Amino acid sequence: MLSPTLHLIVDGRRRRARRHLAVIAVLLVLIVVIFALTLSLGQSFTPPGDVLRVLLGENVQGATFTVGQLRLPRAVLSIIAGLSFGLGGVAFQIMLRNPLASPDIIGISSGASAAAVFAIVVLSMKGPAVSVFAVIAGLGVALMVYGLSSKNGAAGTRLILVGIGVSAMLESFIAYVLSQAPAWNLQEAIRWLTGSVNGAQLGQAAPLLVALIVFGGLLLSRSRDLEALRLGDDTASALGVRVSATRVMIIVAAVGMIASATAVTGPIAFVAFLSGPIAARIVGNSGSLLIPSALIGATLVLAGDYAGQFLLPSRYPVGVVTGALGAPYLIFLIVRVNRTGGSL
Repeated sequence: MLSPTLHLIVDGRRRRARRHLAVIAVLLVLIVVIFALTLSLGQSFTPPGDVLRVLLGENVQGATFTVGQLRLPRAVLSIIAGLSFGLGGVAFQIMLRNPLASPDIIGISSGASAAAVFAIVVLSMKGPAVSVFAVIAGLGVALMVYGLSSKNGAAGTRLILVGIGVSAMLESFIAYVLSQAPAWNLQEAIRWLTGSVNGAQLGQAAPLLVALIVFGGLLLSRSRDLEALRLGDDTASALGVRVSATRVMIIVAAVGMIASATAVTGPIAFVAFLSGPIAARIVGNSGSLLIPSALIGATLVLAGDYAGQFLLPSRYPVGVVTGALGAPYLIFLIVRVNRTGGSL
């Protein structure tokens, strides 16, 4: 028979596990509801029965094009990109124990963006070539920031400051390239920088899904080591975690997802930044933030794209909507970090 103290511990763990599963279940239901709404209701209404028939491969007059060619690709791409941004962003925030350590803040998104703009404007690349170029550049910038900030381990604050500096330089480079761009390339580059799923095609979802499965699987397989890093490098090392190797593996996995999503949709502002803190407030101490953050990322992109298309006076790309949400939250989070310290 369990002692009263041990019974309380076991009971507490069960409650936290139930809360964690409940949060995941609610987020999944919310994504399904928004996904169904996105497919059924736009400028015109498509009955759910017709939507289901299209999803099953039937040819439904009027609905096959509207649902299958226009709404479904952008909804699917929104979900996969949101999962990638949310999961990759929270991995950085947990690893560095600072909610400001987001790819949006520390230069990874800027690296992918600078590479894509350079590829479009200077090298006249298009399509998948731009995506590959952006992924490689995002990974390169992440490793450079990590290397520049490494001194007896990459301290979170030092890495953030280095990342902000690198991001500022890259943003200046982007502005210079755009100022020299011919008109026919300028529009495409600016559209890419905004962050959008306009013109999405189902063919774009397959490589992004593969990247999510590979890098996301690698990240989830290291979830225990990642949680140990929240306790500090010395404690994690005492628990048997190879800190440096784990950091590099987490960085590669997180950047692989972030850069792959950025390469397809452009840098959708603040999704990687917002997902972790929102998940931390919802989940509390009831479990890992990885899966809840990924689901919140998918919810933000899916709902943001729908709102930008149909709920606002004019049509806006999803990056504009998430940017409007993320900017005030960034200010709030900076104030909170200054008062209470930097941790999720």
